[in-house]
Amino acid sequence: MLRSEALQTIYPDIAEHIVVTIMGAVAVELYTLGHRHNFFYLEHAMGLASSMGLGIALAIPQEEVIVLDGDGSLLMNLGTLSTMARYKPRNLLHIVFDNETLLSVGGFPTATATGTDLAGIARSSGIPIVLEAETLASFKDAVARALASETLTTIIAKVEPVGPKSFQMDLPLLENRFQFKRSLEELRRRH
Repeated sequence: MLRSEALQTIYPDIAEHIVVTIMGAVAVELYTLGHRHNFFYLEHAMGLASSMGLGIALAIPQEEVIVLDGDGSLLMNLGTLSTMARYKPRNLLHIVFDNETLLSVGGFPTATATGTDLAGIARSSGIPIVLEAETLASFKDAVARALASETLTTIIAKVEPVGPKSFQMDLPLLENRFQFKRSLEELRRRH
């Protein structure tokens, strides 16, 4: 499964929700599908998208928060799984695209290439629902199930180690930050 196709498949389901992505390929591929002010492309903070998403989910519990993570980023911050499990925000969906490589920084293999089981680690950490997907259909179904469950969910989606031709976006990082902040402030005012 290609990550770009997986994102395209779920874009209509996540477009209205708060979305935090890791840097690199995931950010660029989501951005090319259509930028929204409720999307935050977390550049220069590898491994922290899940932590940021957790904080937002706890601060705005009435809104669904979706974190688009990668195996390399999650491996840099495995403690986030036990922290998410401790607080169990019902409005947090953690999607991990596992391509077994650090694609955005040179393509070096990650520990999942040699057997590390992120789904097993998530389960052992206490994440209430852990789903795995290897096809577009199973991925779309897993996301729909997670959004309907109102339960903290982690989805490990196996994807090919293929990324965009360029990792450049024409959205300045500072502008993205301000747009996202204003979007969150508006959501908090509504509740």
